[in-house]
Amino acid sequence: MQKNYIIGFPRIGEQRELKRVLESFWAKNCSFKDVVRVASELKERHWNYQREAGIDFISSNDFSLYDNMLDTAFMLGAIPKRFSELKGEELYFAMARGTKSSVAMEMTKWFNTNYHYIVPELSTDDEYKLDASKIIDEYKQAKKLGIKTKINIIGPITFLGLSKRVDTKDSYEFLSKILPIYRELLQVISKLDERITLQIDEPIFAKDNDVKVLSLIKPTYDALANVSKNINIVVTTYFEHSNEATKVLVNTPIWGIGLDFLYGDANFESLSLISKSSKKLVAGVVDGRNIWKNDIVKTDALLQKISKEVAKEDIIISTSCSLLHTPFTLEYEEKLDAKIKNWLSFAKEKLDEVSLISKLFFSSKNGLNEEELSLLNANIKANEDRKTSTIIHDEAVTKRVSKIEKFQRDGSYEKRIKLQKELLGYKDLAITTIGSFPQTTELREARAKFKNSDITKEAYESVMKSYIDECITFQEECGIEVLVHGEPERNDMVEYFGEQLKGYGFSQNGWVQSYGSRCVKPPFIYGDISRPKPMTVDWITYAQSKTNKIMKGMLTGPVTILNWSFVRDDKPRNEVSKQIAVALSDEIDDLQKAGIKIIQVDEAAFKEGYPLREKKIKIYEEWAVRDFKIAVSSSKEETQIHTHMCYSEFNDIIKTIEAMDADVISIETARSGNELLKVFKEVGYKQEVGPGVYDIHSPRVPSVEEIVKQIKLLLEVLPKEQLWINPDCGLKTRKYEEVKPSLINMVKAVHLVRDELNI
Repeated sequence: MQKNYIIGFPRIGEQRELKRVLESFWAKNCSFKDVVRVASELKERHWNYQREAGIDFISSNDFSLYDNMLDTAFMLGAIPKRFSELKGEELYFAMARGTKSSVAMEMTKWFNTNYHYIVPELSTDDEYKLDASKIIDEYKQAKKLGIKTKINIIGPITFLGLSKRVDTKDSYEFLSKILPIYRELLQVISKLDERITLQIDEPIFAKDNDVKVLSLIKPTYDALANVSKNINIVVTTYFEHSNEATKVLVNTPIWGIGLDFLYGDANFESLSLISKSSKKLVAGVVDGRNIWKNDIVKTDALLQKISKEVAKEDIIISTSCSLLHTPFTLEYEEKLDAKIKNWLSFAKEKLDEVSLISKLFFSSKNGLNEEELSLLNANIKANEDRKTSTIIHDEAVTKRVSKIEKFQRDGSYEKRIKLQKELLGYKDLAITTIGSFPQTTELREARAKFKNSDITKEAYESVMKSYIDECITFQEECGIEVLVHGEPERNDMVEYFGEQLKGYGFSQNGWVQSYGSRCVKPPFIYGDISRPKPMTVDWITYAQSKTNKIMKGMLTGPVTILNWSFVRDDKPRNEVSKQIAVALSDEIDDLQKAGIKIIQVDEAAFKEGYPLREKKIKIYEEWAVRDFKIAVSSSKEETQIHTHMCYSEFNDIIKTIEAMDADVISIETARSGNELLKVFKEVGYKQEVGPGVYDIHSPRVPSVEEIVKQIKLLLEVLPKEQLWINPDCGLKTRKYEEVKPSLINMVKAVHLVRDELNI
């Protein structure tokens, strides 16, 4: 009997091997054959890790050279017309990254995670055609190793729900066009082996879906499950409950249903239906989104509760979602405090947890051998140690946070902005950037050497200050009007602050894929948060001393710091966020006392933290807005507060953005045109807005004419007095040879538009 199951596994590699070979290929320093070779080695290594851990259901086709949604579009032949002249890997990467002549496809967040997917574009002119070569090749490659994998694919309903039609109509109308392609795919898959397990991911079912979407489930899965009797279909959801969909799925001929019992606890309500249907239940009980060691005794109790409804022989133990969202392994963490390290579990370690939990659940404690009993006892001890550790709880922090008296800044927006414009003196269509400038090899090497004590503090600061000087000089020569210092001292917009806050921990190698080759290394919150000393003041005041122009202070907001960290699971998230907000309010006070007149508090991940279910959203919005306002509550009326948000559909949260009461908000709109901006006009949004005028996630350099056109589109929506002009995000991941001409063109474009408007 197969007893355990992994939804999906990280693909970037334990030493970020995939990242390195992709970036080498894009830089034309290696061939695509090298990419294929590295990808092949990684897939085999990852399959073997799972086999060695005793995992029964191991995935193929969870690997991707860029993104699984992009892979699915490629598989279906959903290729935008602007790329139709390209083929093979050139076409694949052009869709994700753009070309000199064609903009990349839109990219947005995968539900409420920090992973980004490529948004498929659908057109009535599309002629869909199956390309199953990747799926077939991976299955055969694993089989040569003696590993019979389950095959992972993204389901048709989720694919359509996360796609966009170029004519803005309903994407679900395309189901009749793509369902035959999915059926053809299953016919191909059915020939690969006598018995195939097919995992079809439908995370869209974890959202609030209307009757129209729910009505698609039965005909879709009746059609797919009847393609071949030798395919066992498991429909999986994660990140929330999917009871409405489960009620339908139990009445289709699928083999199993995968549910998340950690983030979707309402899934318990569906157990009796699953039991009556005699379908297999893939029970997600090991956290695929966090890094804390599983409490195996607690998880066993959870499974015992599930088994009161569903027969044990029909339960398969699983991760709550793909392990893509966790770092690869603890094996390379040589500097972590031993006590804290013992509380953690990354993707590779979670394989062992799944294996041990399944042995305990199916054979009981009496059925464990000596080694397994030792592992269980070690797990129990680690969890007990964490609960009682003195480094977690700080009474001074708890007391201060409980006695907050000021929850928002002084003065109305109308009063503040009038005062700010008089003092700051910026023009309409004010020109700025979001914050970071390219992170060069020299910067990274200097930071690494300083951390390893290979260079002195003075030598390190000399490198950083030299970069800041160059960054300021370029911005002044280019014509940027409100400057940034470029953030050379920052490894990451969250990790940098985490390193300076008490209660935070950091890994050496805890990289997690964000998109394509882009990886982030989230810090983790293990204890109460406080700020021992100023974090940014020295760097910002140095930069301000080098220019007569306004220098923005740059902070990451409390909700983004929370959402882009692995958060302790022994305290409510809203309480942790409040602690961070209080710490940031002290930093803002110190910055303005040091003479900094504009402070940007980025909430790039504000929308990312939104619950998937409507009934939970109001609670999240209340504390998220509360904590942003607490963070900026120390700012004076004349201090201008900016914020920045990424990848947000603003229609449903515009009132929440207003409630945050920032003076200026910059947003990413470059890949979406000005559609996202229209809601600001519709609701009569008063504050100033900086919509991104070009896409920084693509290496292409936009022309002056292109940016002029974009600015004019923005002016159709909002008046010039309300608009700032900036790229759509920070420039950290780009190269200077892309950044400099892009910013020069952006400034030229603004001057051309200003001349036309007589500004």
